[in-house]
Amino acid sequence: MIPNTAAPGSKPGSGAPEPEHASIGEVIRRNSAANTVLALVAIGAALHFAQMVWVVAFIAVLLAFVLEPLVSVLQRIHLPRSLSALIALLAVAAVLYWISYVFYNRAVQFAHQLPKYSAEIHNFVDKFTEKERALTAPAMAAASEDNQKQTIQVTQQPSVWNTIGSGLGAATDALLAASFIPFLTYFMLTWTDHARRCTVLLFPREMRDNAYITLGRIADMMRAFIVGNLLVGLFIGAISTAVFGLMGIPYFYFIGFISGFLSLIPYLGVLLGIIPPMLSGLGVIHGMGFLFIFLTVVALHLFSLNVLYPKFLGNRLRLNPLAVTLALLFWGWIWGAMGLILAIPMTAAMKVVFDHVEELKPLGVWLGE
Repeated sequence: MIPNTAAPGSKPGSGAPEPEHASIGEVIRRNSAANTVLALVAIGAALHFAQMVWVVAFIAVLLAFVLEPLVSVLQRIHLPRSLSALIALLAVAAVLYWISYVFYNRAVQFAHQLPKYSAEIHNFVDKFTEKERALTAPAMAAASEDNQKQTIQVTQQPSVWNTIGSGLGAATDALLAASFIPFLTYFMLTWTDHARRCTVLLFPREMRDNAYITLGRIADMMRAFIVGNLLVGLFIGAISTAVFGLMGIPYFYFIGFISGFLSLIPYLGVLLGIIPPMLSGLGVIHGMGFLFIFLTVVALHLFSLNVLYPKFLGNRLRLNPLAVTLALLFWGWIWGAMGLILAIPMTAAMKVVFDHVEELKPLGVWLGE
């Protein structure tokens, strides 16, 4: 009797083993979850440790989306695209210079009147300090009787020069990174057709049409987001300027617009929008005036969130409040203040991608309304 010497996994009577495709597929499926987790960790680490690079790139992308219509208009009058992009960037630089000049002059005038404001602040704070001392004096006396022995802890304060050096180092890094923004924006504008065409070619042939449509919708969404925020900020700033002018707040004609645009920052916008008119109104308004400023800023903020944003941006973003909150939490943790500013457009862009990839559509539905 001849023993069966066939290899494991081969059919009886065949001399070669059968390929074990099923077992390989099972291994791949078993490791897919671990690979996904590792990929997400790697992406998170890249976003965190290369924060400056990503922030600069995203700001340049947003600026390029904003300037694209102006470049297209200049091209219609038969200007080369490179010259059109340069003119658009110079126009943005001129506007930023004018705004900086106006704000600098107002800041100098405010600094000249700062001693008067400082006295008002001290008087305002002293009133509450006296009340606080009157309320806490009995408790402090009882605590001092129970704790006769007190220990003095001496902590070594950081050197002033170390603090200045670290601050200058951070400022230098920020300025160096910001200097790349105009160059990146210029090349994004001049090479936009090449970049989109080559990006589409990175995908398999059957997915290229879908990729081209997705890139176009991301561009439309980004442009609508920026223009919508600009319109909302101008509206809130105009109303705030009128209200602060009627109240007699100094420099109301630019304090109102500062407050209006600061209020656009998610979650922190209300608090940030209240600070400029409060500081400018010291010594001019009292009591109910501060309360009226608070109510004005809060009311305009709520009006913009519930009326203006759905009108200008609702059809473009389509993000539910839970997704927006989680996005702000994540990107704020990764990139700090800039993460809060960029969180919504980046999350909306991710949703556009999810909606156009069959395997990722459930994520797009989860992010949507």
